[in-house]
Amino acid sequence: THVSIFSLNLTTAMGLALAIDSSLLIVNRYREELRAGREPNAALVRTVQTAGRTVLFSAATVASSLAALLVFPLYFLRSFAYAGIAVVLMQAAGALIVLPALIAVLGRRVNLGTLFHHRPAEPGDGFWHRLALTVMRRPIIIGTGVIAILLVLGSPFLRINFGLPDDRVLPASATSRQVQDAIRFDFASREAGSISIVAPSATSDPAVLSSYAGTISKVPGVGRVDAPTGSFISGAQVAPPNPASARLTAPGGEGVWFSAVPTVEPESSQGESLVKAIRHTPAPFHVLVGGQSAQLVDSKASLFARLPLAGGIIAIVTFIVLFLMTGSVLVPVKALVLNLLSLSATFGAMVWVFQEGHLAGVLHFTPTGTIDTTTPILMFCIAFGLSMDYEVFLLSRIKEEHDRTHDNVGSVAMGLERTGRIVTAAALLMALVFAAFATSHVTFIKLFGVGLAMAVLVDATLIRAILVPAFMRLAGEANWWAPAPLHRLYERIGLSEHEPPSPVVGFADALGGDATEVGRPRPEEVAS
Repeated sequence: THVSIFSLNLTTAMGLALAIDSSLLIVNRYREELRAGREPNAALVRTVQTAGRTVLFSAATVASSLAALLVFPLYFLRSFAYAGIAVVLMQAAGALIVLPALIAVLGRRVNLGTLFHHRPAEPGDGFWHRLALTVMRRPIIIGTGVIAILLVLGSPFLRINFGLPDDRVLPASATSRQVQDAIRFDFASREAGSISIVAPSATSDPAVLSSYAGTISKVPGVGRVDAPTGSFISGAQVAPPNPASARLTAPGGEGVWFSAVPTVEPESSQGESLVKAIRHTPAPFHVLVGGQSAQLVDSKASLFARLPLAGGIIAIVTFIVLFLMTGSVLVPVKALVLNLLSLSATFGAMVWVFQEGHLAGVLHFTPTGTIDTTTPILMFCIAFGLSMDYEVFLLSRIKEEHDRTHDNVGSVAMGLERTGRIVTAAALLMALVFAAFATSHVTFIKLFGVGLAMAVLVDATLIRAILVPAFMRLAGEANWWAPAPLHRLYERIGLSEHEPPSPVVGFADALGGDATEVGRPRPEEVAS
């Protein structure tokens, strides 16, 4: 199986970022269990039961997103799937096997070498806790504002123009780029973008060949047709056959080739329409149409035909994994919708920056006015998996708190309090890893670096810190609802971890009632 040379760059960065995320989550939970008074061995067991379970679910969602690339026929996308899935599984194995072994050796010494000591916030306190309560006091107003921002950021995606990568993805100093620039600017001919029309079983009857060549030359957008019998423009023969015409006939005389020189840009909507018009032109023999424009048409057709299947695989697997983790049918649907909203902003920025070239001078690339057909698909699968990674981190902690307190508002606030700092730190590290690709000399890699960095930051801030609390506040206890058959199924095979109830923070009245239990927020903290 062929593997794209670019998959090495992206999967290396993705593996590093995911490994850092998983390690931070596990080490942070272990330190938290130590602070709660557990012995090192007991703390490690509880860490693997909780954070380890989260890492397992996270790896499953990311791997399933990448596996969706396997349904596409292009080896370029499939190679990313093979490499990406292997990286995800290896980092999960490291986080669940190697890291716990190292922690077992270190024990309490895991805190040695801490550079910045800070006092952990008391339960019911801290920035992330206060942010969650602020959002949940006015979920409609705040949530609507954030959604509006994301939709505005995503609006340029409606102007996306698909194309194929060419020499302009390379730096201007590359020799091949300089040659193509000279041809592009110094010569008016579109010979390089010629449309090839091959008739494998055609005979060499001059009258039949000339008639078909003349017909093709009259198709709007065709400037000239070169055939074995001569050259044709607007239906008339303008030149007789010459010595070079012999190359247009296959050895043995069966099979001919027509070269149609277009008057339009090959990788444009007009070029696509021209290919379709030629394919629909009646021919006295079976013909095959190729060339740059035809490659673009066929690539789009093959990719878009598989999109529903790929999207369905991602949605179904994500729903199943999150249902097994939470026992809810609403939470997985919410996760899918919010992830799509987050990615819409990323795709819009991708079009605004790289297709329209608004930051070309800053990022040092040459805009072509198009986006490669495979880029949105690959970006979606990778970014969706990474976004769901943070969703799993947050939901697992919210679910754990809800199982213990049965308080929806409190579980959301505590879940964000316990994961907000670690998710933000992980997102910043992951964004830095991807942003480093912005220094690449290849536009494709540069685009992915900027796009994935933005996707991670938007998801970890606007989505997880604001929209998730807003949505879960509005849904209330319906967050944890499932139809009776599915509820029984979850009780039988669900993969949740329960811990005996303990006198932790309760929030039944966190949005307006009196708080009397230890650790509850003071009434003035939650006043409207």
